[in-house]
Amino acid sequence: MDIKIDWNELWKERMELQSKTQMNTDCTNMWKRKENARHFWEMSLENKDRIEKTLTGMALTPESRVLDIGAGPGSLAIPLAERVAHLTAVEPAEGMMEILKQNIETHGIRNIDCVYKDWETVDAGSDLCPPYDVVFASYSLGMKDIRASIQKMIAVSSGYVYLYWFAGDTSWDIHSRNLWPILHGCEYRQSPKADVLYNVLYDMGIYPNVKVFPFEHKNRFGNLEEALEHFKPQYAAFSSEQEEILRSYLQEVLEKDNGALVQKGWSTRVKMWWKVSAF
Repeated sequence: MDIKIDWNELWKERMELQSKTQMNTDCTNMWKRKENARHFWEMSLENKDRIEKTLTGMALTPESRVLDIGAGPGSLAIPLAERVAHLTAVEPAEGMMEILKQNIETHGIRNIDCVYKDWETVDAGSDLCPPYDVVFASYSLGMKDIRASIQKMIAVSSGYVYLYWFAGDTSWDIHSRNLWPILHGCEYRQSPKADVLYNVLYDMGIYPNVKVFPFEHKNRFGNLEEALEHFKPQYAAFSSEQEEILRSYLQEVLEKDNGALVQKGWSTRVKMWWKVSAF
């Protein structure tokens, strides 16, 4: 007898397990600090090739209207705005939104609207201006109900939807698996990956194009204390004892490079995209 898996429920269960494991801190917790958001922006500037590949890999024209879900500090939104007619940037993290607005002002951009909300709380009628030719979420799928979130993306798109997510273990999953038992006395639970996402789409009658590719990056810090402040929210290390554990771990894994401390990161990434039916 075949057992039918409810992939959306599986996504919810894994997201809930991860949330409980991480002391109910959501994925925006890491990016509440303005300093962390600025560091992410600076790191993205060192990966311009990835950004260019992402932009050229979407169906964009100078007349396109684009919705960027989880825009962060504007890593994609800023260069995108120079190529399209209009962009709406949705971002729930305070630090990210602050840096995004600074970057918009610095670059003199006038065609970006910012929505300071979590995607699941966005009201398409009052917060957005659909339809959008391109809707995308780039590594920002930390949503509890992924099916409902995707349905909302489809509802506001008159063209394409692009989703970017992770497959298998990432470097931060491995670090978390090492740290969680000694920091918190429990096993680390990672978020659902691209296999679950694909099956959610399949159950919705969506058969996306899929591209899988490796990605490497470097987190660069001026000193150990800067790295510690950056990673404390990611590993929920807030007590003095936890800070010392994390400091010792970072001393072991960070590498020296031209006077800086570097953490090398890697992941296997997945791009899924499809053309929606008429708006």
